[in-house]
Amino acid sequence: MHSGPEDVHFENVRFDPDLTPFHELAKRMAAEFGYTAELSLDARLAELLRLRVAQLNPCPYCLVLHTRAATRSGIPADVIAQLGGWRESSVFSPAEKAALDYCEGLTRYDVVGFAGLHDELGAHFDELEIAEIAAVIINMNVWTRLKLAQGAVATADSGPRPSEPTG
Repeated sequence: MHSGPEDVHFENVRFDPDLTPFHELAKRMAAEFGYTAELSLDARLAELLRLRVAQLNPCPYCLVLHTRAATRSGIPADVIAQLGGWRESSVFSPAEKAALDYCEGLTRYDVVGFAGLHDELGAHFDELEIAEIAAVIINMNVWTRLKLAQGAVATADSGPRPSEPTG
């Protein structure tokens, strides 16, 4: 029998993230910049950025969680499917493409090209939106690394589902 995506669960196999206060700090960041946060930034763009970070790092837990969040927020499945190839797609606006390019530069720590990526954002977004874009991306990078470190691995059993507030 084939398990559907709603049957995917996760188990921490390396350590319990609640052993240190860091997990609580990360949860507070998620409350401010994660998928349930209320931002001035366009909600579709914020979720595309979260999902793109999950693809780049790659974090199975975050991929499942943010694919579900993107779908629930009304982003069409065909748009979600094209996110990995956004440069070659016409479904993303010039502003979204500038933000996705910035997302990749910040996630990959592109010191050489980063100033240009930031300048391109300025053609589409105001300073608050740029700050929120950066915060959403940084928050997601924290969560993808936390999930890797704690060993959040996918299982097809009845374990915990990806529902805690992450990036």
